[in-house]
Amino acid sequence: MNKKIDLILASASPRRSEILTSLGVDFRVLVSDADESSDATDAGAHVESIARAKCLAVADSLGGVENIDGDKMILAADTLVVADSEFLGKPSDAEDAARMLRQLSGREHFVVTGFAVCYDGRVSVSHEKTVVRFAEMTDSDIDSYVDSGEPFGKAGAYAIQGRGARYIEGITGDYFNVVGLPAHKIFDFVRREFGVEL
Repeated sequence: MNKKIDLILASASPRRSEILTSLGVDFRVLVSDADESSDATDAGAHVESIARAKCLAVADSLGGVENIDGDKMILAADTLVVADSEFLGKPSDAEDAARMLRQLSGREHFVVTGFAVCYDGRVSVSHEKTVVRFAEMTDSDIDSYVDSGEPFGKAGAYAIQGRGARYIEGITGDYFNVVGLPAHKIFDFVRREFGVEL
């Protein structure tokens, strides 16, 4: 079933907007004011719960989940880097960014993005996981990368789509998931869960 849906992206992330735009999806942005914290110790459950909270916050601003009918859809997401069972969010300062990069250097870690979709009066969630292999970074590499400013505002203190790409040896899984929005999984999820095409 193909119908025109008013897609609302509940995210201020320019990277998520860029992914949807590159895929030819029409959407508008309504930034969530949700509390972005979770007590979940499982990475998938953690990001799903935050994505759900963001989705519900935007739905509430539009009159509640029950008012998100067949003409509107809300999409929210949250991304986390996990290394040595530690959740690496956005670095708080240069020292924190350098610490994260030292932890990732020369090793594998995984990136998990949880997403929530509100449509037709209900909210459904899922997540995607991608393994990333990082090259060795010297202290000079780390200092230079932190000085570039790119690590700030990025989970795990790096951007795979930016200067950080020079340190990525390879990935197993969805590249777009590492950027912040697992495109294939979301398109497939919406089709299977709600019977509509984005």
